[in-house]
Order: sequence, then C-alpha cells, then structure tokens
Amino acid sequence: MNLTSEEAFLALIDKHFTVKNDFVKLGRGDDGAIIAGGADLCVSSDLFLEDFHFRRSYFSPGDIGYKALAVNISDIAGMGAKPVAFNMDLMVPDGLPTEFWDEFFSSMASLARQSDLVLSGGDLSRSDKLGISITILGNGGANGKFIQRRNAQPHDSVFVCGDLGLARVGMLALEEMGEAAKEEYPVACRAHLRPKMKLMIASLLTAAGVSSLMDVSDGLARDLPRLVGPERGVSLRITEDMIPDEVIRYCKAKNLDPVETVVLGGEDYALLGTAGIEAGGRIKSVPGTAVIGSVTDIPGLTVNNEPFSVQGFDHFSS
Repeated sequence: MNLTSEEAFLALIDKHFTVKNDFVKLGRGDDGAIIAGGADLCVSSDLFLEDFHFRRSYFSPGDIGYKALAVNISDIAGMGAKPVAFNMDLMVPDGLPTEFWDEFFSSMASLARQSDLVLSGGDLSRSDKLGISITILGNGGANGKFIQRRNAQPHDSVFVCGDLGLARVGMLALEEMGEAAKEEYPVACRAHLRPKMKLMIASLLTAAGVSSLMDVSDGLARDLPRLVGPERGVSLRITEDMIPDEVIRYCKAKNLDPVETVVLGGEDYALLGTAGIEAGGRIKSVPGTAVIGSVTDIPGLTVNNEPFSVQGFDHFSS
C-alpha cells in the first residue's frame, strides 16, 4: 500500500520520531519550531539524492534512512559538538509503498534516539526521484567548545579515527557486483551503507585539546588541504598494516594501489584532526585514534615521502 496523502506521511513520521527534548521547546506541527536560546549552535546541511549519493538497487530503505541522517551527525561530530535537533525535507517519488517508508523512518529514528536527537520539522514534496535534505543543529562539546579547521601549526600531528578506504571499496564493489558484493566484501559494504558515527570519540578529542578537527567525507586527498589551509601542507605515512584487510584484498583483485585507494577514499566519515605536542600525547589514549602524519610549512600533500597529486572526489568534476 502506498502513502497517498501528506497527512499519512506526517502520521507515519509521528509514529517514529519524538517531538520535544530540553532543546526543542515547540516541535513539529506548527509553522516553525521553537528552540531554547542562550548558547551558541552549529548548523550543517546535507543532500542525499537517489542515483547520485545512493542507489535503491543495493541500498535498503533502512540503509537510506540511516545514512541520510548519519552523514549530518558526522558533520556535527567533526565540530567536536553534540547534535540536538534536525529538520528534514523529503522529495517523494510515486510508487514507494508504506512498508518502504516504515523501514526508512524506523532506521533513521533508531539512530536519532541513540543521540537524543529530535526531528523538529521539515517539508514534503512530490518528485521524480527520492531525495532527502537534512539540516542539523548541534551544541558545543567539552566546555561548550566547537573545534574548527585551519588552526594547525607546522609540526602538529595529523591523526585519524576510523577506517580509511573501506567505504570506497564498498561503493566500488556494490557498483560492480550489486548485492553480491555484500557477501564478498561485507565490512566494506557496511562501511559504505551504514557508516559508524563517532560522537563519543569527538567529545574525547575535544576534551584532549586538539587544534583542528573535521569529518572525512570526500577522502584524505581532498579533505586534508581543507583541514590545514592553503598555507600549510601535510606529510602522511601510510603503511600496509594501517590498511583494512578488505581494502588490500580488493586492490589486489583489481590491480589497484591500496595506499592510493586509502588516500583517495571518499565517504569514510572518519574523524580527521591535528594536535600540538601537548594534546598529541593525550589523543594516543583515545580509542581507535592513530597518528598518520604531520603538518608542514610547505603547501601540498606527500605520502610516504612522495608527492601525491591525484585528486579526490569533487561534486562537480566529470
């Protein structure tokens, strides 16, 4: 059975998502939400569009709902912050049954509950293809702080928390093999379909006093210059023992360079940051965090002492 009215959509949304928390004073149902003031907020938005960011041929409805919200939560984590509320706009094509939307909302709502995250409002529209636009709000992390990019200094350590290259391999395998990829490369496919959020890790990194922080969505090659700024560079050291097993196995099967695959990455949703000497010692105790290089005063990226010029993902490149 299809959902045939806006009221039916809204009723299904109300079934899955809470309306209020201490931050959202007036939630869904009015012309706008009312939020509590008195503190700084960070705001981030993401689009999640069919046949550009996902394909229904190998994304389940639950995968779509989960990842649409997860990529926004990752942006808040990349600020060292805590998400508190989000708005969602849905572009709805004909023909999707109620069962699709029930799984979609259930998966998204489960992720939202894990972070005490309220759906505060949004909009619905008919469309040729499925699309989700989410705007998320976050409070500051430790001591109300937000961690920005471009505060790194030469000789700061560059660290990462999360597996690099797995999501890229998952995407490539799913594009080539479809559902069969989930049997051949299960860890990589899950990394692409349902990336793990690192909110607790972000809080620990903020408390450790890191100098800069961001999430890795477009891969190290693209995101490192955004992290340190154009006047700085980064020297990376990537060894085989740092590379996930399925990345190595896929690269051997496809005659690809595993180091290049890791650096190009894409949709890793790892946390990437820099730390001075004092904080650098503290981040080594943060679970899953590894130092992978250092900031230099010469612009550009080197990997294992060689210049790295291969460009990563760009939304508008051909």
